[in-house]
Amino acid sequence: MSTPLLFAPPAGAADLARAHRELHTTTQLLRTLVHASPLAIVAIDGEQNVLSWNHAAEQLFGWREHEVLGRPAPNVPPEAQDEFQRQFADVMRGAAFTGCRALRRRKDGAPLDISLSAAPLRDDGNAVVGIMMIIADITERMQLEEQLRQAQKMEAVGRLAGGIAHDFNNLLTVIRCHADLLHASLDADDPRREDAVEVMHTADRASSLTRQLLAFSRKQVLQPRIIDLNVVITDMERMLRRLIDATVELVTIPAPALGHVRADPGQLEQVLVNLALNARDAMPRGGSIIIETANVAFSAPRAHPHGVVRAGEYVMLSITDNGRGMTAEAQAHCFEPFFTTKEQGKGTGLGLSTVYGIVRQSGGHVTFRTELGKGTTFTVYLPRLATGTPIGMPAIGSDVLPRGTETILVVEDESAVRSLVKRLLERQGYQVLTARHGADALALRERHEGPIHLLLTDMVMPEMGGSELAERLQATSPQLRALYMSGYTAGTNEHHEIIAPRSAFLAKPFSAEELVRRVRAALGG
Repeated sequence: MSTPLLFAPPAGAADLARAHRELHTTTQLLRTLVHASPLAIVAIDGEQNVLSWNHAAEQLFGWREHEVLGRPAPNVPPEAQDEFQRQFADVMRGAAFTGCRALRRRKDGAPLDISLSAAPLRDDGNAVVGIMMIIADITERMQLEEQLRQAQKMEAVGRLAGGIAHDFNNLLTVIRCHADLLHASLDADDPRREDAVEVMHTADRASSLTRQLLAFSRKQVLQPRIIDLNVVITDMERMLRRLIDATVELVTIPAPALGHVRADPGQLEQVLVNLALNARDAMPRGGSIIIETANVAFSAPRAHPHGVVRAGEYVMLSITDNGRGMTAEAQAHCFEPFFTTKEQGKGTGLGLSTVYGIVRQSGGHVTFRTELGKGTTFTVYLPRLATGTPIGMPAIGSDVLPRGTETILVVEDESAVRSLVKRLLERQGYQVLTARHGADALALRERHEGPIHLLLTDMVMPEMGGSELAERLQATSPQLRALYMSGYTAGTNEHHEIIAPRSAFLAKPFSAEELVRRVRAALGG
């Protein structure tokens, strides 16, 4: 029986040399992997001094390796120190974690959102002597997630706003038209006429607010036409000068040979007014507003914090002020509805969200750049048309309201609006038939023996929308003309959201004069 060896024989020189070579190779391999990693890898010792700082950490945070080795990690901002110390203590006790979101900063001070994974760093005796961290930059991902949350929130508020505006516009139509009737029935020297006028003006102001809600929610019926943006600016310039303070200089720089766009001119006027007023409010002590147009083209998509401008040819509209600029918070929320930096009672918070809704509904993009104390520029990009001739706005007729004798079928599910429209049109000599909804209208058409010259229908009704009703009636009566009315179009077929020509649509709320003139125009008067 042999005696067991108490000690292994000493390794030969060749074995020892081979072991050193293998250790060196392994060390070099690990060092290469660490420094070639696309993720930042940082190791710190028990005193929180940096032991390792790879190339990706240099690229991410901005500090070079020689600037941080042997020193506390400089990338932890003061507001994240408490959390960092808790995590460090947990790992030093042997814990590990993966994918924890944390805040860090770059050498230039820019904040970074990171995903942090950490594990204990141990010595030969298995004692924890430090921690090893793997860091991924998730700043862009967090921005995209925030944009998604913002878009979802805006969509939810938009649906609510559109629904409220639809019902409110029906009420405003009744108020506005009854005020018209009351005003017309009173003698010129009757003091109550002033009360009627004030009701009319108040209804008009309320109508403006609902238009902003609908523009924000992107549920407004577009009445687009081919337009020259320079002409819109020229036509608006006098009014804009009245709106802004006398201490603010207004400068317009129209581009020569500006391309044409297809958009609703009334909505573009609203964009100009909102951006000009926003610029004015940013300069309480005066300054200058520069409105500029240009033809631009992008060969590749261009990303910005609020979306991506697709490649293509655009007509650009920019509004620049030299005011106080926007804070980081204002930049993050500027297109949100009801967000405002103005004093209570000084603003609705719908101005910029309205601009955003109008531009996006028109197929365009809106971006901005700003700097505290130096000013802000909002830039609108609208798709440029290859061909097309601008079309002017229809002229208002004489002061005498037009009359007629044709038969009109009025289809409206709101009884107050339906009876009011019937009354107004009968006053002008028309024969008026009324129906509550599409099925009612089809049944009435079957019973009615004479011709029907015009269908005046609401677009949004239960079971059958106005456009479908018109198609079914015109299938058997091709000569029948249609005039649509609505406060908004949510719930209708998206292909009918854009109505043209202008005379084919009557936006609620409307005045008695608007109703009568638009009916006459639709009949070919």
